[in-house]
Amino acid sequence: MIITFVLLSVLVVRLFYIQVLDDRYAKLADQQAIREITVYPNRGRILDRNGNILVNNRATYDLMVTPYKVKNVDTAFFCQLLNIDSNYFKQRIRRAINRNGPARATIFLPMLNEKDYGRIQENIKMFPGFELVRRPSRYYPYDCGAHIFGYVREVDSGMIKRSNGFYHSGDMASATGLERTYEAVLRGKRGMRYVVHNVYNRAVGSYADGKYDQAPVAGKDLKLALDAQLQLLGKKLLKDKIGSIVALDPQTGGVLAMVSAPSYAPWELSGPDMGNNYMRLLYNPAKPLFNRAIQAGYPPGSTFKPTDAVVALGEHVITPDYGIACSGAYYGCGGALNCAEHWAGHSGNLQDAIAWSCNSYFFDVFRKIVNHKGNPAEGLATWVHYMHAFGLGTELGIDLPSESNGNIPDTAFYNRIYGKGRWGSCNIVSDGIGQGEVLETPLQMANAVSIIANKGFYYKPHLVTSIDGNSDILNPFHKKHELDIPDSLFKPVIQGMREVVTKGTGRYVQIPDVAMCGKTGTAENSHGKDHSIFVAFAPKDNPKIAVAVVVENAGFGSTYAAPIASLMVEKYLTDSIATGTRTALMERMMNTEILPDEVLKYREEHKKKRKAAAQKGIAYRN
Repeated sequence: MIITFVLLSVLVVRLFYIQVLDDRYAKLADQQAIREITVYPNRGRILDRNGNILVNNRATYDLMVTPYKVKNVDTAFFCQLLNIDSNYFKQRIRRAINRNGPARATIFLPMLNEKDYGRIQENIKMFPGFELVRRPSRYYPYDCGAHIFGYVREVDSGMIKRSNGFYHSGDMASATGLERTYEAVLRGKRGMRYVVHNVYNRAVGSYADGKYDQAPVAGKDLKLALDAQLQLLGKKLLKDKIGSIVALDPQTGGVLAMVSAPSYAPWELSGPDMGNNYMRLLYNPAKPLFNRAIQAGYPPGSTFKPTDAVVALGEHVITPDYGIACSGAYYGCGGALNCAEHWAGHSGNLQDAIAWSCNSYFFDVFRKIVNHKGNPAEGLATWVHYMHAFGLGTELGIDLPSESNGNIPDTAFYNRIYGKGRWGSCNIVSDGIGQGEVLETPLQMANAVSIIANKGFYYKPHLVTSIDGNSDILNPFHKKHELDIPDSLFKPVIQGMREVVTKGTGRYVQIPDVAMCGKTGTAENSHGKDHSIFVAFAPKDNPKIAVAVVVENAGFGSTYAAPIASLMVEKYLTDSIATGTRTALMERMMNTEILPDEVLKYREEHKKKRKAAAQKGIAYRN
């Protein structure tokens, strides 16, 4: 009896506490009137090196639906407000049920524009089962950097599963670019609000005065090495062209600019029209979604010659004074391999051969590298080792997803083609001038010229310099990578690249009061006209910028790539473009169109369709 009395007493006291002293359970009993509202955090911002905000947040609203609550809705009026039809309405309801079942809130329409939000907000009480949820969306003050920033999208079931419960249906997560690489620090942590609604579907206040609400935690900010003004200039210079510009700070590896053309406005993949815009970009033959800066592999052409020169000096197969007689062709492999220059003396030493880009000289130099071990396979392996040290034929490890390796052909590659022991230096001699099977990304080109500028070292290229002011977690980018070549051997190569600009193939792009070193390249293209390529760094001593420019189907490197590179260098070092001839050069580069026929045809077709749609007064979606 005592035990029974004690147990009953405990039960009575507990019931008294729950029913009288603690009102939590009384309120929870009215669970139908309480709704959980997800509070989405602001994603971290992205800023340039000068503190300019490149990616920010602004408030938008998702229209959410809980399908089983959708009863007695005036579908016609609802569709009229949102400018959709009844079939689309049914499709979105079915999609919500299939994704999350009938009892969970799911996005019906994401990120409503101001007009749609205003119309729905005024009438939301008429539509049981629907509610508006505030969500920060990405805002881009500058029309540049889309390939760098990437975009976010609604998570799918696979992403939810892989996140081990972090993501819920309706969450947004990164898809590409820096958003993807730094998702864990950018995304923040969602919060939760509990709101009481009355029978008229109107919010009447916070549940328990917000006692159980959880505040969201904002994501962390990224600060970049990127210079917004330099990035904008690069985009303008590549307008109506296909190609890429990559500019690095050779002393740190920080990316000062990274342009891939054609591109798209970053806000095109944010907001309610994201899906339509993505499909339009996907089927554009110019491939604006393709980040050529890190994914496209190009034959580097003659921009490769300084790299080979450093290797030849490091292996002691030539000296800076080494020269050959070239009258316009190389005959060392039987037939004639052409050279652009014919006059005597243009290949009398290493510096002149670089300045005048003598093919014959570098055919000869490459063969010496491959043959000097007495076995072409062993000599090529040595050459490949140096190429990898230069960051070629391998990922550099930039903080962007989907970087390409480029291609440096090795002994195994040529054994598969010709058979083991059945090939020699003459079979692969085109590699020596950046043709053959050699491919580099524009990022690799810029990094290789940074190594020459630094006389033998580089830091891994990277965009982010700090996260919420902390750079310690980026220590892998602060590691110095050094080549096993004395810095003295870089000096004649650097002098040759200086003479490219002062007297050689790039002499028309000199910058007032800036000692720029460069190398022109004209890369043969099996699919059309040659590509125009140029690599450069400046100043010659204590370099502050290294740049690589590729303009597809534009011919000689000196015609387009070199002027564009020189303008990028001038802008970064002097913060302006000199008036007169330099300004005129900039205007000419910006206003020149170099596009293949299929892209021009595509443009013209859609221009006509856009005009026809405008005449009919209907919206045109490309």
